[in-house]
Amino acid sequence: MKYRHAITIAAASVLGVCLTGAILLLRHIDRLRGNATLEEVLYIPSPALLKRMSLGYDGLLADVYWTRAVQYFGGHHHDRSTRYDLLYPLLDITTTLDPHLVVAYEFGSTFLAQKPPEGAGEPDKAIQLVERGIRENPDNWRLYYDLGFLQYMEMHDFEAAARTFLRGSRVPGAHPSLRILAGAMAQHAGDVETARLIWETTLETASDQLIRSNAIKHLRALKVDDDITHLKQVVNEYEKQAGRPPQSWMDLIAARLLGGIPIDPLGHPYKLRAGGRIEVESPDDLPFIRFGLPEGEQPSLFGIPGMRRAEQRRD
Repeated sequence: MKYRHAITIAAASVLGVCLTGAILLLRHIDRLRGNATLEEVLYIPSPALLKRMSLGYDGLLADVYWTRAVQYFGGHHHDRSTRYDLLYPLLDITTTLDPHLVVAYEFGSTFLAQKPPEGAGEPDKAIQLVERGIRENPDNWRLYYDLGFLQYMEMHDFEAAARTFLRGSRVPGAHPSLRILAGAMAQHAGDVETARLIWETTLETASDQLIRSNAIKHLRALKVDDDITHLKQVVNEYEKQAGRPPQSWMDLIAARLLGGIPIDPLGHPYKLRAGGRIEVESPDDLPFIRFGLPEGEQPSLFGIPGMRRAEQRRD
């Protein structure tokens, strides 16, 4: 008993010394920060080495490094800095120490992705960070949303964003909007069959009326795009035969290229403009269409007629 008691006292003493040393070291670092850059006080830059040295206090040390990352970002942001060289290393250390610290992936990726001076301007590293977060936390649907958002907003990669949102929508408890975003991205990227399948599945499985209505609008838009693609082919065939564009649908009907005046999903006749251009009767009632808009009007990813696409606005 005396031997065990002595061991306990010795272990407690060592632990006390270690904690005291850690506190003094952190205080010393804070004093150094006033006169030196963080490069001079990032005392252990290796995540793997630091994890081995943490003696089981990974979570506590991760919180310390996450605090350091926020302080580093906040200080540079306040100074309107254009360089955030240590931001990713700090986040790397933080998430290595605690792979389940989701806040570090969510906010850290935002810090990394924003263009200087608002952030580091490193969207590739932001994506790398969130992808690690998904590997470590595959049941957190919010990380899929964050990754898809980065792929869309920063990389303009609609196909990758569609795949990410679709993966996220399959996570138990995921917000229904992920499936909507997956369909929108696939449709915008021109992957029509994937978009159609997503919207049909959404319509069949969703109970929320707003989500069902959104799916119906997207399916109508896909039908319009299909119709106009086919009608353009018919118009081109007529021009080859007649040597001139058709003046009306009756020219195409008379040439036995159409069986009647084509109708859009709302029951309105398509308009055949001069030169063979085809438009819908009421574009405001058919959001999300890519074809059939009045001349000069741009398609809208988010269903607001006439609104320029998000990537065009950013440019």
